[in-house]
Amino acid sequence: YDEKCVFCRIARREEPGTALLPCEDEDLVCFRDRKPGAPHHYLVVPVNHMGNCKTLKTEHIPLVKRMMEVGKAVLQKNNFSDLNDVRMGFHWPPFCSIAHLHLHVLAPASQLGFLSRLFYRTNSYWFVT
Repeated sequence: YDEKCVFCRIARREEPGTALLPCEDEDLVCFRDRKPGAPHHYLVVPVNHMGNCKTLKTEHIPLVKRMMEVGKAVLQKNNFSDLNDVRMGFHWPPFCSIAHLHLHVLAPASQLGFLSRLFYRTNSYWFVT
């Protein structure tokens, strides 16, 4: 836990302005992005503080898979069912504003605006899927 990390505080329900969405994985939390790039834009975050995506190793594959499953489940609970029109990924440092691992879940990807298409461009120098 890093008390200076906003995502750590959100995960511990210490940020009253951020509502957590129902999540069936006790090690993860999910909430709406405060600057959405799509009609559905959620962040899936580990409760325990982890560095950004550059710190991921082979042993973290199950964690990333669980994060993706939580993202899909939250989309479905929010009446979005076309899982072929979803973009998920991580901002690559130094392009991530918070140094706590967080998966962006955006849908429908086909409705991303011009800037969002740039900012969340698949496998670019700044966003990896």
